[in-house]
Amino acid sequence: MRTLLPSFLISTALVVAPSPADTPLRGFFPQSVQTQRDLESRFRAMPDGARMKEAMRRLSARPHHVGSPYDKDNAEWILSQFKSYGWDAHIENFDVLFPTPIDRVVELVAPTTFKASLQETALPGDPTSNQQSEQLPSYNAYSIDGDVTGPLVFVNYGIPADYEELEQRGISVKGAIVIAKYGGSWRGIKPKVAAEHGAIGCLIYSDPRDDGYAGGDVFPNGPMRPAQGVQRGSVADMPVYPGDPLTPGVGATKNAKRLPIAEARTITKIPVLPISYGDAQPLLAALGGPIAPASWRGGLPITYRLGAGPARVHLRVKSDWSLKTLYDVIAKLPGTTEADEWVIRGNHHDAWVNGAQDPISGLVAELEEARALGSLYQQGWRPKRTIIYAAWDGEEPGLLGSTEWVEAHADELKTHAVAYLNSDTNSRGYLGIEGSHSLEKFINGVAMDVEDPESGVSSWKRLQSSRIVDGSPEVRRDARERDDLRISALGSGSDYSSFLDHLGIASLNLGYGGEDNGGIYHSIYDDFYWFTHFSDSSFVYERALAQAAGTAVLRLANADLLPFAFTNLSETAQGYVKDLQSLRDKRAEAIAERNRQIEEGRFKFTSDPRDPVTAPQRQTPAPQLNFAPLLNALDSLNHSASRYETAYGRAVSEGRAGVAKGVNERLLQAERALTSTEGLKNRPWYVHMLYAPGFYTGYGVKTIPGVREAIEQGQWQDADREIGRAASALEREATLVSGIASTLSGASQ
Repeated sequence: MRTLLPSFLISTALVVAPSPADTPLRGFFPQSVQTQRDLESRFRAMPDGARMKEAMRRLSARPHHVGSPYDKDNAEWILSQFKSYGWDAHIENFDVLFPTPIDRVVELVAPTTFKASLQETALPGDPTSNQQSEQLPSYNAYSIDGDVTGPLVFVNYGIPADYEELEQRGISVKGAIVIAKYGGSWRGIKPKVAAEHGAIGCLIYSDPRDDGYAGGDVFPNGPMRPAQGVQRGSVADMPVYPGDPLTPGVGATKNAKRLPIAEARTITKIPVLPISYGDAQPLLAALGGPIAPASWRGGLPITYRLGAGPARVHLRVKSDWSLKTLYDVIAKLPGTTEADEWVIRGNHHDAWVNGAQDPISGLVAELEEARALGSLYQQGWRPKRTIIYAAWDGEEPGLLGSTEWVEAHADELKTHAVAYLNSDTNSRGYLGIEGSHSLEKFINGVAMDVEDPESGVSSWKRLQSSRIVDGSPEVRRDARERDDLRISALGSGSDYSSFLDHLGIASLNLGYGGEDNGGIYHSIYDDFYWFTHFSDSSFVYERALAQAAGTAVLRLANADLLPFAFTNLSETAQGYVKDLQSLRDKRAEAIAERNRQIEEGRFKFTSDPRDPVTAPQRQTPAPQLNFAPLLNALDSLNHSASRYETAYGRAVSEGRAGVAKGVNERLLQAERALTSTEGLKNRPWYVHMLYAPGFYTGYGVKTIPGVREAIEQGQWQDADREIGRAASALEREATLVSGIASTLSGASQ
């Protein structure tokens, strides 16, 4: 039993960060610990901020979107770097659908006229912002072609709840063009929901309250988005499936069978374009109709109104729908005794324009890890497991490079992959960790051994302190009293998605951030000048990311027993089920109250004649749900996880090498046990029963997604079935973990 400190001693006791020698080194037998510690010390001394700065300067020197000459040039340079570090490296190509714009028009045609510039302004002090002939114009990839004119309606963030608000006000978007703010959900959700409500076109803009001068000085005087800055981005319906729209489920090789473009489910149903807040202001100012609710109003100096009309807008989008070639750079350090087990690490190299922050800030750290690991290899060190490093292409349009590689190598990965470690952007601040909760205990140990460069304490200690200072009472209590800091679940939005969501490979996403206030995301201003003036200008957090991710790779590659832990997983899953029970009860209460208000005529009595509101649609009352299968499965998993942890601790402390190989082979399947070959309803590409991106959130995660979305969307007929499916996944996990625990217990007798 763990002894809890008296409350008056807790804060004092936690002031001193543990030294690396005191922190847990999960998965290593006593005879291996000192060798591993020495190896990690040598590794963490190697990453060099100056080298990473020069690598960023080189990689972000020109626009390098998919299909561009510099994208290929960068891939070949990255390949040469891996080879110079001593890695066995090659480029793997895929041919994917990647539309690029031919024609873009946004113009106000009534009651006055205005034509949007759709052009970001080159700035004299920013040397790469003037590379206009090489830059992708501002657009949304995978918007269908279209030429439409209609009344304009302001839909706030364009999420389902916003349309419910409009409906109550008697405002329809049928036959209209909607204008939505970036934020509130992933951008691809906005045209999807708009089309579901009958809109014929969609504009998306960055409001300065969210992403401009309200947050600080605008670039180049500060880090925030200037008036003509535009956020590019994909609007493919990635919650259905990511990757090449024409080859779902299979790698997009030259001879792959492809869908006709008209049959690709992830291409939008209506044309979409992103615009700047400079271009959005005249459109919004021309709107009539009711004043927007207070929570909808942004930072522009106008009265925000809803429409529809009198503003009418003409929107035209036309793209080149040809295939483009991807260049995935794949590098390998072969393992020794466990060479058929693979530890995989990745970050993408393509960008929407120059992409110094997104993605080069993460990529240069990965390259520096590879250099350090290669140096250790050349000095005689050999990993037990094979290490694979990847620099993915095509992440920005829809996780193309990683998804196609995973789909092409699915059978091998299911057999050999231990874990996937991802990074993307990186900046100053706190270590952010998301991922599989079977790796939560492991990654906490890594965070304890990597120093935060600004505070001088461990990255773990600084993250813990931020939660104690800024967190809710529950978060503060957790941070002080729980052995491990909680990590967030993964949704989608970066290259871990296909590994975790599609194949059930345990995954982590790592990156520092939280202190930079920036508004240059996916614009021409995300470049070397911006990063070195307003982000990690000394590259100390680049070095910290290389140390953290590289240490994690070293431990996974060298561990005697793979460092998975299932007590954290079972505890977290228990929290998810409690959330689902609470969600059902809150939904039931809200539906009952709303239906009662409708029956009593309350909306008619409270409606302002000058700003009328109609009653919403009556909803089906929420039935009781049978959570017993989930609760029973959790009991099984809790018991198995506890047995496993006891047996694991004994086997490690006793250095039982004889059992390690067989146990490790079974541990590889632990995350796979949480998947279902049937996949999620209406999107079978996603097979993980515990984590998935939300159908109406995009990047944002939905935990136990089948059950949660059935409750949220009022699809009560599906809820009990989804409870059963999730329970079966947890029972499979419990059975596997229990079997491994029995093996370890037998070995420890």
